[in-house]
Amino acid sequence: MSEQVGVGPWSGPWPAGEHYDPELLEQGDRRNVVDRYRYWRREAIVADLDTRRHPFHVAVENWEHDLNIGSVVRTANAFLAEGVHIVGQRRWNRRGAMVTDRYQHVHHHPDAAALVDWALEHGLDIVGVDNLPGAVPLETYPLPQNCMLVFGQEGPGLSPETRAVCTAVLSIAQFGSTRSINAGAAAAIAMHAWVRAHVFGQQPNPQ
Repeated sequence: MSEQVGVGPWSGPWPAGEHYDPELLEQGDRRNVVDRYRYWRREAIVADLDTRRHPFHVAVENWEHDLNIGSVVRTANAFLAEGVHIVGQRRWNRRGAMVTDRYQHVHHHPDAAALVDWALEHGLDIVGVDNLPGAVPLETYPLPQNCMLVFGQEGPGLSPETRAVCTAVLSIAQFGSTRSINAGAAAAIAMHAWVRAHVFGQQPNPQ
């Protein structure tokens, strides 16, 4: 029998505080959340996350109902991105998100032009990530603090319309035989590069 995730009903007198969820205290909390948020209401978790989100956003194109979007959302939650943007179809496969989209601000844009308008309104540099000819290595590029990292779909990559609006397009170094890596994996690498640069202060030397 597999071990249950989370914790059971609260033992002893219930703790005080509006952030606690009476139903979770009574029945237990089996959600995929860190211990800090055990028994908290979802709205209280989101409100607490909002006080310390990082000033980068993530956007992913969804023209062909890409299965990687859920993985991107889950990673954006792990690295505490300010927001996730889905360009194209509003419907997306949430399975890979593991319900982390409940704690993440998710925006929808019908096309690249709408995405650009939103980014400009919020003072964000749009940075594409794709292994395209002429792309700059992610490993040597000084990522802006206030930026939107944009990813294409598995297979076709960034659409021409989105490439045209990026202030820079970055490639991830690869050394094997494959032409590209999974879009969800690429997003995780790029987000971690931002965290290294702006949380741990390890910005690459652009030489």
